[in-house]
Amino acid sequence: MLLSDLVRFGRYLDPWSEFEKMNRTLSGLSSPSGREFPAVNVWKGEDHAVVTAEIPGINPQELDISVAGKALTLRGARSPEKAAEGDTFHRRERWYGKFTRTLDIPFDVDADKIEARFIKGVLYIALPRAEADKPRKISIKSE
Repeated sequence: MLLSDLVRFGRYLDPWSEFEKMNRTLSGLSSPSGREFPAVNVWKGEDHAVVTAEIPGINPQELDISVAGKALTLRGARSPEKAAEGDTFHRRERWYGKFTRTLDIPFDVDADKIEARFIKGVLYIALPRAEADKPRKISIKSE
């Protein structure tokens, strides 16, 4: 039995999850594909984390990035494309609307040193680890 078969079988066991997915999509809490928007990657190092988010078509000045403890929140909106007068859409698949995405970071962050860059539709956020949260080596005194 393949994993995809198990996923399909699981839908019969929990039909409410499909209704929840539809509700999130209709209320703008997730994209129609069922994935949260924006798609992100998070890398963790000893003393920092890096978050990248794909958000093409969004003005970087209209993004709101905030951090509280170990939570990073991205907020923004993508406006729908307008068809020219007399034109109609043949296909409309690109998602638009407001979004909020909160991610758990594996450690406390030094909020004063966070850096964010926006390059070709990809947001890069460098999150330095707070000094108080960094592991410390304990020296052993001998007598």
